[in-house]
Amino acid sequence: MAIQKITMPQLGESVTEGTIEKWLVQPGDTVRKYDALAEVTTDKVTAEIPSSFAGKITEIVANEGDTVEVGETVCLIEAEGTAAQQKPAEEPAKTIAQPETEQKTQPVKPAEKPAVKGKAAGRYSPAVLRLSQEHEIDLSQVSGSGREGRITRKDILAFIEDGGAQTSQAVTEQPSASSEKQPVQQELTYTENEKSGYEQNVTPNIQLENGDIEIPVTSIRRAIAKNMVRSVTEAPHAWTMVEVDVTELVALRDSVKVEFKEKEGFNLTYFAFFIKAVSQALKEFPAVNSMWAGDKIVMKKDVNISIAVATDEALYVPVIKQTDEKTIKALARDIHELAGKVRNGKLQTKDMQGGTFTVNNTGSFGSVQSMGIINYPQAAILQVETIVKRPVVMNNGMVAVRDIVNLCLSLDHRVLDGLVCGRFLARVKELLENMSKDNTSLY
Repeated sequence: MAIQKITMPQLGESVTEGTIEKWLVQPGDTVRKYDALAEVTTDKVTAEIPSSFAGKITEIVANEGDTVEVGETVCLIEAEGTAAQQKPAEEPAKTIAQPETEQKTQPVKPAEKPAVKGKAAGRYSPAVLRLSQEHEIDLSQVSGSGREGRITRKDILAFIEDGGAQTSQAVTEQPSASSEKQPVQQELTYTENEKSGYEQNVTPNIQLENGDIEIPVTSIRRAIAKNMVRSVTEAPHAWTMVEVDVTELVALRDSVKVEFKEKEGFNLTYFAFFIKAVSQALKEFPAVNSMWAGDKIVMKKDVNISIAVATDEALYVPVIKQTDEKTIKALARDIHELAGKVRNGKLQTKDMQGGTFTVNNTGSFGSVQSMGIINYPQAAILQVETIVKRPVVMNNGMVAVRDIVNLCLSLDHRVLDGLVCGRFLARVKELLENMSKDNTSLY
């Protein structure tokens, strides 16, 4: 048997860390391959860490509540059926006898590990920032062993163990002999913004009155907050809206909904029609189906629509894949199945991955106008509001009662401009206003 590491898995696109919510095993427990070891929360999904081996848990490395980088060790397992390897115990290595002249030489102090610099240098997770603040550590003095040079929680702990915290503090207290001490200016990143908001220990001074109730922030609510802060902090939001006359669409759906439910076993919702129209428009205006990637914009080939599904506790955004290739019936089935998974707690990581554009059915709870926060790193989100009856002046000058819906688009102005978004919305409007009993197939 050999000691193997279980690491934090990649639980979604652009996910770099996860928070251990609850351990499902303890040291000494025997597990099978693929057994769930812990529940973990990211800014996109709550999932489980599976075991990569069958064997016995020997050590829990990451505690509940710890935020762990993707690829970092969370626990150790004594795996069955693997080739014998050296156990990573902290035992002194056996020394090989050296010639007499070498034995008399003074031991050479190992050279300090040079700081690793990479794309992530200067970007810190909330756990790293919290530890550095508690121990007054200058992060510019710490070597990063994480992906692309990112400083991990283990790097901070190793720095503290080596006495680096005291050294760093001493350096900051002593002025330089050659010049006045200059403040260390760190890169302002999203994770620092988190720290300055809800992640740090300082809380607003809210006076509690009799009858007030304090509700602890759950891990999923904290993850939602992180993603929302990241979106509004990094993406300059702009907003636009169009009114759409869906009178013929309403008549179509009303005429077939009972028969459809009896035949298919699930409801034919308006939402399926809207996703169909949006998907076709995205193929015609692929710039809207894009993402911001720092020094480039990624225009996605597949049209994968993220849909917002709310529960009493949280908001989830599962993904319908390749919606442009699906019929209205297939889209209605996918909506029904994903919503069921959310409400039954059966949503999996794969159900949350790959989204390129989000459509939010805010009309389901009566909203008529709203501005959505973009589902980072996507470039836009469309809010579909409530269909209401309004008096409308027709082309012949007569006034008629029509079914009207507002479509509200929030866009990342780094990626998109008003012209392309206006044309995109106009095309969605055209497609919806031309859906009728005569020219729209459900199958």
